[in-house]
Amino acid sequence: MKYFLFILSLSLTSLNLNSQTTAKHKIVMQLTSSDTLVHKGLLKQLNNLHEGWGDSVEIEVVCHGPGIEFLMKGNTRNMNKINNLKDKKIRFVACENTLKEKKIDKNKLLPNLEYVLMGIAEIVEKQEQGWSYIKAGF
Repeated sequence: MKYFLFILSLSLTSLNLNSQTTAKHKIVMQLTSSDTLVHKGLLKQLNNLHEGWGDSVEIEVVCHGPGIEFLMKGNTRNMNKINNLKDKKIRFVACENTLKEKKIDKNKLLPNLEYVLMGIAEIVEKQEQGWSYIKAGF
């Protein structure tokens, strides 16, 4: 009887631990467009994902090429929305190769961004680590 109760308690503990763990979704989004309609759609998608999955989703937005304009102080109409998303742990990453190519100084970008040498390489590495890939845009 003791053996049966021991096995039963182990089984119940195992079930309880399994119900407490939640799958963590990891999404890398690529933004290569300077189109403000694409930016608006991206912001809506990011909010929807966070509202739907809360803390069980990890999101990184990689901006390169013309998409770097989304992160520029003078070109974005969405600074407050981006800052709100950063407060929700959504990361915005700027490509240093794009900055170099377009001769854009980092002080022209929004504060508290993350930077990578190559935006496309960041996306490839995330996919190799099992992240889901989404290209922002139409």
